[in-house]
Amino acid sequence: MTRRLLLSYLSLAALVLLCLEIPLGFVYSRGEREQVVNAAKDEAESVSAYAALSLAAGRAEQDLPARVAHCAQRIGGKVVIVGASGAPLATSHPMDPSVSGALADRPGIAAALRGTSTVDVRTSTIGGVEYLSVAAPVGHEAQPVGAVWLTVPTRTVHERVHHVWLLLALGGLAVLTAVAVVGFAFARWAGRPIRELEQATHELGEGGGRFTPVTITKGPPEVRSLAAAFNRTAARFAHLLASQRAFAGEASHQLKTPLAALRLRLENLEPDVAARARGSLTAAVTETDRLARMVEHLLAMARLEEHAAIPATVDLGAVCAERHRTWQPLFAREDVSLVLFAGSVGPVLAVPGAVEQIMDNLLSNALRASPPGSTVTVELRMPAPPRRALRDSRPRWVDLHVTDEGPGMTEEQRARAFDRFWRAPGAPKGGSGLGLALVQRLAHASGGEATLHAAATGGLDVVIRLPSVRPPAEGPGPGTDRPRGGRRREVPALPA
Repeated sequence: MTRRLLLSYLSLAALVLLCLEIPLGFVYSRGEREQVVNAAKDEAESVSAYAALSLAAGRAEQDLPARVAHCAQRIGGKVVIVGASGAPLATSHPMDPSVSGALADRPGIAAALRGTSTVDVRTSTIGGVEYLSVAAPVGHEAQPVGAVWLTVPTRTVHERVHHVWLLLALGGLAVLTAVAVVGFAFARWAGRPIRELEQATHELGEGGGRFTPVTITKGPPEVRSLAAAFNRTAARFAHLLASQRAFAGEASHQLKTPLAALRLRLENLEPDVAARARGSLTAAVTETDRLARMVEHLLAMARLEEHAAIPATVDLGAVCAERHRTWQPLFAREDVSLVLFAGSVGPVLAVPGAVEQIMDNLLSNALRASPPGSTVTVELRMPAPPRRALRDSRPRWVDLHVTDEGPGMTEEQRARAFDRFWRAPGAPKGGSGLGLALVQRLAHASGGEATLHAAATGGLDVVIRLPSVRPPAEGPGPGTDRPRGGRRREVPALPA
């Protein structure tokens, strides 16, 4: 912010200086040019009048050389007087015969012999005079008896104009320096409360609700008002976060213990319950388990919303292999095959612990939905990227597929499956309706996406897409290949 404010101040000051100094410099240059031209014209007219008197008195040879030399010495230039034929009558400097013979052909002298005074001025880009010559007729303009030609040195005028431009540039630089110093001090004063707000915001986001109130006595009134509003909002946010954290901690302890005790009591009642009431007892135990899982999911979602973790590098293949080994006995007990195709897809970005929770929820849902004798498949794929430039051809995503052979879902059911507490009609008992919602939240927190598709086997294909961090030089691993014949070839699971 300080840099932007300072740049805006300097830009405005530079624009004002350019609008003032450039016209001033050109006005001064034009004034200097007009002054030296007028002085040269006056000098030429004076010499012309003197020459006319000398020629009329017949004393040209005696008076004109001294007059020409004196005038040339005074102006520091050259003076030439020619007769009506163009022959030189007096010169302030020696001339070659070829040069003196061609004087009548010069445009200025030729115009003066015809009775017209001329001025030849050549200027530089910034208005300085680089060359100045003046020609004036001698005698009556209708019938001139000669001409006077003066060339005036312009080095002094040129240097003076350059000096003025240099002074203007140095003055503008001094003004810009002063504006920079004052503007920097003002920008720091105006931006200091903003920087304090930024630091307090980072502390609030990274400190788990802990923050230091910012001072509201510095900076412009608008910034002080913003600081006061931030302090109020941050205090409310910290209070709400502390309340949610306390609720999660208390609920975790206060709900789990009664549910565990309730389940134990229901199990202890089993020997004393009549056969016709065993179904109700089993349903009560099932609902108790469902309530326990619902509490676990609610607390997990509360912790996820409380801690906005930063995604880190995770070895997806190793995590899938570890969860495969953990869930394999449970699937075997239900006579459901759990198959893993975990090739070398490389690491992905995910919130720490998110992949494990995603796998547990998806495998739990797949196990409840799969009939005995069916197969649940876990497969890692690296989809081919769209056609891009060669230097940007690496895959950007890794897909985790969990496919079952259960009843599946309709398109409308898949659209609502990620809603909290929603359960498909006819779904197996024991579900909480929060598993897929938690999976989607974890995928979004990791920078990915969770989608549901109809599987080719008639069940459900859950796809978790996570961002890949594979180096550009690497390509899809060999574990994603398929054997001939259309059947998958199981790749050895990666070590945990």
